Amino acid sequence: MNALTRFRVPWIGLLFTAAAASAAPAGQLTTVAENSGLRETGRYAEVEALCREFASRYPKRARCFSIGSTPEGRTMWALAASNDGTLTPEQVQKRKRPVIVAQGGIHAGEIDGKDAGFIALRELLDDDARGTALNAVTFVFIPVFNVDGHERFGRWNRPNQIGPEEMGWRTTAQNFNLNRDYMKADTPEMQAMLGLLNAWDPVLYVDLHVTDGADFEHDISITTEPGGMADPELLSLAAEIRDRVIEHLARSGSLPLPYYPSFVVEDDPGSGFAVKPAQPRYSDGYWGWRNRVGMLVETHSWKNYAHRVRATLETLRGVLAAAARDAPRWRQIIHDVDKRESQLNGAPVPLAFENTQDVRIVEFRGYRYERTPSPISGALMTRYDSTRPELWRLPMRDRIRASLTMLSPGLGYAIPAVTAHWLVPKLALHGVRTGPLPDVKPESIHAWRADTVTLATESFEGHVETRLTGAWRPEARKLPEGAVFVPIAQPRARLIMALLEPEAPDSLAAWGFFPTAFERKEYMEPYVAEQVAREMMARDPGLAQAFQRRLEEDPAFAADPKARLDFFHRRHPSWDERYNLYPVLRLE
Repeated sequence: MNALTRFRVPWIGLLFTAAAASAAPAGQLTTVAENSGLRETGRYAEVEALCREFASRYPKRARCFSIGSTPEGRTMWALAASNDGTLTPEQVQKRKRPVIVAQGGIHAGEIDGKDAGFIALRELLDDDARGTALNAVTFVFIPVFNVDGHERFGRWNRPNQIGPEEMGWRTTAQNFNLNRDYMKADTPEMQAMLGLLNAWDPVLYVDLHVTDGADFEHDISITTEPGGMADPELLSLAAEIRDRVIEHLARSGSLPLPYYPSFVVEDDPGSGFAVKPAQPRYSDGYWGWRNRVGMLVETHSWKNYAHRVRATLETLRGVLAAAARDAPRWRQIIHDVDKRESQLNGAPVPLAFENTQDVRIVEFRGYRYERTPSPISGALMTRYDSTRPELWRLPMRDRIRASLTMLSPGLGYAIPAVTAHWLVPKLALHGVRTGPLPDVKPESIHAWRADTVTLATESFEGHVETRLTGAWRPEARKLPEGAVFVPIAQPRARLIMALLEPEAPDSLAAWGFFPTAFERKEYMEPYVAEQVAREMMARDPGLAQAFQRRLEEDPAFAADPKARLDFFHRRHPSWDERYNLYPVLRLE
């Protein structure tokens, strides 16, 4: 047991424990979790055994398949289920069948989704009433995404969470957090997942988590993407699916939230909430940027494991019940969105968002609490009394505005051969189409140069994040031999911009994939620069005047010998014209 198990065990969790244990059928389709009364979770060998057993028991309606392997050599297993035998990507595409993908264990300590998903799958295949969803959709279930992390099993891997008794680890064997890897796609696991998503193209991608944080009555949050300023019909569809699942959860006895309950100031409930669209580094944000609906499910770590598995199961029931009725309409909507997104040429596209100062008050079911200095840490700490429920009235900042908007290119991007050898395969992972360069006039070629380059002071997820400012400007450059064309006229136009616009917050440039472009390699020695400066001013009195004005108007410049010499070096033919030149071009 971990440190939190001394707290309450909600009655609804106890009821579900007994019900699940008694209702589960005998045999190999019963999980370790159910057999333990939802106190334990099984090791990864159980996933493979159940995967194969489902396929064996329902050979025409379920398929067990591998999507890849992990750095430690483990197979990543997935299951597909359908009442009409549509169990492969090829069959799905041929029959234009809607697909829903649900994954558990992207953070392998947050493993509710694995055990709830197997129960949901068994219901779909055994229960005629619940199984009607499989008449309308193909359901693809990945029990554990972070397989190596799952097998780093231990009792204290999630000290903030009540149960199960042992669980996996948050990160992969390579110490990557998979839920930061969707854009950069560094890991074999993510590359396998993107391959699955490309092949199956689900209308809805459900990511099952457990959140940390304060203690309160709410037991689950359901959020969907895209948010912000995406296609209005897609925004409406995402909100519709979220609201229907929340209604189902409320009817089932949960207290669901339509936003992620993270305080503006950590550990201070009075600071309230701020909500804005998820970045594409995250599962739900990423899938929203691909013109589909991404759903983030977060059960609450202060509820016991039985309660959380129940809430996750009800979420999947709610998703599948909604899909049983409306999934074909969902698929048609995203098909229409794809057509519109393929026509963005030259349109403004918001790439980053911030909250406005608008505040409203929301009611939130919490507990009586006090904030007092800790004799241990010396910091203010919040202590909750879970025997005294309270209705909190908290500030909510959920209105947003675009903090970065870019016009999409008229034609697309050109990737020089020196970059294409790694960047084109990276784009292919995201389902981005590339091809040969079109004929373009020199004045249609725009280059981006950095004005400022700010490196993070430490690495994050294996990269040194890089914040860039600059601008695209026409440059009559010759397109290099072997360059590759990325047309903007394709359904993933917004995702392409999020990947390739240097100032976008999750772009490949922001993740630090182009470090040498922003490193200065050639220098002019000071004794040479001194002589060059004298000669340049003698030839050009205007330059001498500009130098003098800069000395008078900019004290920092005047006090910096290196900057003063650089003033002349940057105007000299020896200056490297490729310094701070982003190695991707825009074609207008």
